[in-house]
Amino acid sequence: MNPKQLVGEKATEYIKENMIVGLGTGSTAYFAIMKIGEMVKNGFRITGVPTSKATEDLALSLNIPLLNIADVKKIDVTIDGADEYDTHKNLIKGGGGALLREKIIASITEFYVIIADKDKGCDILGDFAVPVEVTPFAKEITINQLKALGCEPKFRQKDAELFITDNQNYIADCKFKEIKNPKELTAMINSIPGVVENGLFVGMADVIISDDGEGGIIEID
Repeated sequence: MNPKQLVGEKATEYIKENMIVGLGTGSTAYFAIMKIGEMVKNGFRITGVPTSKATEDLALSLNIPLLNIADVKKIDVTIDGADEYDTHKNLIKGGGGALLREKIIASITEFYVIIADKDKGCDILGDFAVPVEVTPFAKEITINQLKALGCEPKFRQKDAELFITDNQNYIADCKFKEIKNPKELTAMINSIPGVVENGLFVGMADVIISDDGEGGIIEID
């Protein structure tokens, strides 16, 4: 079985009937959502909260009942992917461009499940660039202030145009050499006017489900 499918389906074991479930974004979360759709089709009752428009469209195509985020105060379990994770369960997310909605949903989640194949694991974060969502207004000023933190920022593009998030902002992918203190860096990035949110998820994951490269599962809790 594809490692992404393996860990995605494993994560659904944390879901109990009648839960409110955060539905993540990305290629690994896709397999979890497909499995949840199968469970719903077989009579399993849950309600989903999507982290992106793409996830919302997928969930609706599978007849997964959805809640509007405005009506949600608490989410029981969220299953989402990560672009990189370290030994302390700190994450870099946002490769799919949904980091703002993902972090909002993570912040009200009781149990946050991260699914990622073993190649995403590392000792110290930094191989993957940190996505930073920024407002279009004065974006040049914002990117210069990000550069002053010691990174190489680059606005993300799609089809030769600047990538636009679901919230109508831009993404600056910020490449740091090593991120030895992700909590401190999170605060520094978010203190810049023009930054909406960044893709460092520090101390949020309750468990990371990964593969061992040989068809087995590893759970880091």
